[in-house]
Amino acid sequence: MGDLFIWLISFFILIALLCLIVFQLMCLADLEFDYINPYDSSSRINKVILPEFFLQGFLGLFYLLTGHWVMSLLCGPYLYYNVRLYTRKQHLVDVTEIFNLLHWEKKQRLFKLAYLVILLFFSMFWMIMSALDEDD
Repeated sequence: MGDLFIWLISFFILIALLCLIVFQLMCLADLEFDYINPYDSSSRINKVILPEFFLQGFLGLFYLLTGHWVMSLLCGPYLYYNVRLYTRKQHLVDVTEIFNLLHWEKKQRLFKLAYLVILLFFSMFWMIMSALDEDD
């Protein structure tokens, strides 16, 4: 029963991460179609970047502490990329450069979204497998 709760917690963390990435993509799409000004878009995106980084770090640590080594290793590249962005001070969106980097920012978040969807499918698979194993 404990393994099922671990997978449920990771499922909800992944859903929260997906919501944060989709929110950032929506802000960038609104900026692209001139529904929002660059300052508001940048400030909205910058408010959710650090919570995204912390949630991803917590998820990797959570997998590591619960003994799910493969999922922890799968979280590694995304976590490394976030740490690299943070240490190079490239994690925040700059108001003055947002139009020049709009295509790159959208592409970056689409790759993050695809990566998280893959992790979500793995998490759902293992959640279903652990639920079926408990019934036996």
